[in-house]
Amino acid sequence: MSRIKYALFVLLVLASLALSACGGAQAPQAPAAATEAPAAAATEAPAAATEAPAQPKDPIKVGAIFDLTGGTADVSTPYSEGVKGYVDWVNANGGVEGHPIDLTSADYAYKVDQAEQLYTQYVSEGVVAFMGWGTGDTEALRTKVAADKLPFMSASYAASLLVLNDAPYNFLVGTSYSDQAIIAARWAMDDWKTKGNAGAPNFVIIHNDSPFGMAPVADAKAYIEAAGGKFIDIAMPKGATDYVAELAQMTTFGANYVIVQNVSSPAAVLLKDAKNQGFGAQFICLNWCADEILVKLAGDAAEGVMGTLPFAPPSSPEAGHADAAAYLQSQGAKLEDKGLHYTQGWWTMAVMVEGMRIVAKEGKEINGENIRAALETITKFDTGGVTSPITFTAESHRGSDALKLFKVEGGKWNAVSDFISAQ
Repeated sequence: MSRIKYALFVLLVLASLALSACGGAQAPQAPAAATEAPAAAATEAPAAATEAPAQPKDPIKVGAIFDLTGGTADVSTPYSEGVKGYVDWVNANGGVEGHPIDLTSADYAYKVDQAEQLYTQYVSEGVVAFMGWGTGDTEALRTKVAADKLPFMSASYAASLLVLNDAPYNFLVGTSYSDQAIIAARWAMDDWKTKGNAGAPNFVIIHNDSPFGMAPVADAKAYIEAAGGKFIDIAMPKGATDYVAELAQMTTFGANYVIVQNVSSPAAVLLKDAKNQGFGAQFICLNWCADEILVKLAGDAAEGVMGTLPFAPPSSPEAGHADAAAYLQSQGAKLEDKGLHYTQGWWTMAVMVEGMRIVAKEGKEINGENIRAALETITKFDTGGVTSPITFTAESHRGSDALKLFKVEGGKWNAVSDFISAQ
């Protein structure tokens, strides 16, 4: 090879090496792509990690009043604990479709003026629903409730609250006092005949001296007299230490069945006086004295007493007791000790919350009007056997007209019937 050809060969080799160094990066495409994927992932991961957490949803404000120091505190106190317990339980389990319930409550000592003051205060604070207590205050508030468009549930089961033109925002979860009294009277008529008696028996309703006490009187009187029975009503004086005079009046009348529309403490005094006097009529307690408190206070005098119980007591276990029992156990307490009025408050609040849940699921604003409309769509709401299934419509806010009859046997309330309707 000549020097010139050799020199040209070297120049070609050097040029080839130079081109390899400058242009050869185009060849390894796959590795280039492989190094891009991790780079992309590295930019996306921090974005996901820094994504803002879900914001808590607005609370649902609810107002409530209870009698913790007044004339019905013995039964209102466990009822109030049931309402509050259900709220705590719901909030601990995610709230109402993510909305926590903000419950504000106070003791109104069974004073109507105090109830009205607290109601006005809570409305000004933006509550969208209200949980009441007694008949007097519930009836006093119904006009305001309607004007403010706030769904209202209380522990009053006065039939007057079912008149929609007067109480369009009131809902009854428990069987009305009138329906309870009619069921009691119907049972008594059958019992009278079963024992071989002719004609119809004589009835007394002895009651709290208040709108609560008077609530079932007119309807019970109409039913009993239409069935051929005789009827009188007797008020139980407030603060009485005995009912000897009232028992004498019932004896003179010839009472065969005595329906008691009062709370547990005075009813227990009545039963003990009746036993001491040898009074032989059959007592039937409507729901506010058909409870464990009566049995505890009256002792042996409570044996054989019948009761109209819209809510099953823990002594007669139902599936619907389970959540309340588990919640109380987590708090170091027992449902058996709290009693049926705790369950009553628990399930009353549960029905109100069901209305809220329907509104939330539909994506609507959770306000009084929408909650009312939602409650009116509830059909056969299942309380696990604690009550008969609850149904509301736009034409009727009577949740149920049925209940089970119970009897005190061996120091506890035992069911002696299936659900009985007043209709």
